[in-house]
Amino acid sequence: MFPDDFILLRNRLKYALTGREVNAITAQRLIKIDGKVRTDPTYPTGFQDVISIEKSGEHFRILYDVKGRFIVHRITAEEATYKLLKVKKVQLGARGVPHIVTHDGRTIRYPDPTIKVNDTVRFDIESQKILDFVTFDTGATVMVTGGRNMGRSGVITGKERHLGGFDIVHIRDVLGRDFSTRLGNVFVIGSEGKPMISMPRGGGVKLTITEERDQRRRQKEARGQ
Repeated sequence: MFPDDFILLRNRLKYALTGREVNAITAQRLIKIDGKVRTDPTYPTGFQDVISIEKSGEHFRILYDVKGRFIVHRITAEEATYKLLKVKKVQLGARGVPHIVTHDGRTIRYPDPTIKVNDTVRFDIESQKILDFVTFDTGATVMVTGGRNMGRSGVITGKERHLGGFDIVHIRDVLGRDFSTRLGNVFVIGSEGKPMISMPRGGGVKLTITEERDQRRRQKEARGQ
């Protein structure tokens, strides 16, 4: 479940302590989501949404961590100018006008004719135009957005078609660990191991319990020095 403005400002960003303070902040038109001012504190955010607080010059992107929890990932002003959109449908509309429908409900007319379902487009928030796109194929860099591997990232190594069932995508992370998930859970974020967005801490790599313990121990020792 993704956060609304209330949860973002109070629980995640710590800009407010109470609901009254959240209402005061949003009423001042200080919060933008995907370039549009949002004054409703219950307005929901979603995966890849860009949150901007212009008064403080801060920008964030909504992503997942490897435990499947949403995170508010800090990004640069340059990166805040665009978001990634997964293509859900490619259709012909009224009068034969081609358009695509993306994971956040957008309809974009006259896309590149080579864009297909499951590809990802890089979308300029201000101009509302497609900057470029990445094809869903072997070698693409992806993030998993559902299932038990939610939040993990890696490169597609193969795909399996299952007639009458779910297509399966095989992925390998930077540590060489292989895992798989349903096609519907895969979101392309780049190509050739290079994501088009900055990644949260850990880079989408899921550690074992032992590795997490050792990592915490090293961090504790480093702080002690």
